[in-house]
Amino acid sequence: MTSDPLAPLDLAFWNIESDRHPMHLGALGVFSAHSPTAGAHAADLLAARAAAVPGLRMRIRDVWQPLGSFGGATREADPGFDPLNHVRLHAPTGDFHAVAGRLMERPLERSRAPWEAHVLPGEDGVSFAVLFKFHHALADGLRALTLAAAVLDPMDMPERRPRPVEPPRGLLADLRRLPVRLPGVLRGALSDVGRALDIGASVALSALGVSSSAALAAGSSGTRRTAGVVLDIDDVHRVRKAVGGTVNDVLIAVVAGALRRWLDERGDGSEGVAPRALIPVSRRRPRTSHPQGNRLSGYLIRLPVGDPDPLARLARVRTAMDRNKDAGPNRGAGAVALLADHVPALGHRLGGPLVGQAARLWFDILVTSVPLPGLGLRLGGHPLAAVYPFAPLAPGQSLAVAVSTYRGRVHYGLVADAEAVPDLDRLARAVTDEVETLISVCDP
Repeated sequence: MTSDPLAPLDLAFWNIESDRHPMHLGALGVFSAHSPTAGAHAADLLAARAAAVPGLRMRIRDVWQPLGSFGGATREADPGFDPLNHVRLHAPTGDFHAVAGRLMERPLERSRAPWEAHVLPGEDGVSFAVLFKFHHALADGLRALTLAAAVLDPMDMPERRPRPVEPPRGLLADLRRLPVRLPGVLRGALSDVGRALDIGASVALSALGVSSSAALAAGSSGTRRTAGVVLDIDDVHRVRKAVGGTVNDVLIAVVAGALRRWLDERGDGSEGVAPRALIPVSRRRPRTSHPQGNRLSGYLIRLPVGDPDPLARLARVRTAMDRNKDAGPNRGAGAVALLADHVPALGHRLGGPLVGQAARLWFDILVTSVPLPGLGLRLGGHPLAAVYPFAPLAPGQSLAVAVSTYRGRVHYGLVADAEAVPDLDRLARAVTDEVETLISVCDP
């Protein structure tokens, strides 16, 4: 049986996980249905198609052999793979998000391929939903999209470019090249040390003068609640064209404004609050990167929640994002994930729980963008009407925000600790209100 060692960042995600903080990504897709039995039919289709997708048959196995990557893990085909262990049909429900929240709090089974698809028939008989869960060690957002798309109805995808032919990797060939390579190796090592020092210093500086809110940090209950918001992408473009910047700048500023409204409405107050938001950045290079491994860095910015002016909040977000882009994703406090490449496998195994607990010292809230195809998707002839991405929740944090654009609409997926944030629906309404406010101040 062939096996593939987990990349360092994948291994970190595998070891950070705990029962109260599962490290899986989620996506709740809502489909328009033509009959009350559409959900059951969709479950049958998903199970049948999953068996034919190699990436969905992969399990993760820990490695303890002294001669191998001691303390590491490998990705390999599950010899006992049964799609019925992964695709589950639930009873009809009138609230997809209520069920999704309870399902998101359950860790995936680590002894088999770490993914699940939960089919939720709607009580109305004209809709059903599918909650996909993929462990972060199995897939990042882009990889999860590829795996989910493989079990949906066929869609046009660009052909993958052929990977360049790699030079011979034998020991003799490496020794022959050593005199030529040595200066470059030394320069690379020094560069890595400099980058690590720069990242460490930036992390330390980011913690100075932190003004967050108790609502964004709470003791972990292990419970989850989800909510979703849908916006018209044309409204976002109206704001962007009026003030400049990017669509992503506007979407992040909307989160800042929504948090301000939410904190004020619940009585916590927003004055002076500027939580640190981690904005993940993909470093995936299709021609050279591993097709399955996570390739992530990130930007760290202060969300101007305490600023009462919506245009000023947007301007401050834009300035912070521009500053991060100028520095690049390889440096700064947001690039901590890159340090995983320099930690031995056993270090990830032993230090994983500590790293997970330290996330609260690094950032206060995750705001991530998950790519989706521009083409429409279907399942058994039923069109995908909406899709809400869900991010993992770090220890000591109450809220994570994921955003996707699909078919001309922006979908916010909110995940929260259910006990710390019982009013997540109020935050969802605040997102809609903030967009309406931005439109009103941008229109003449």
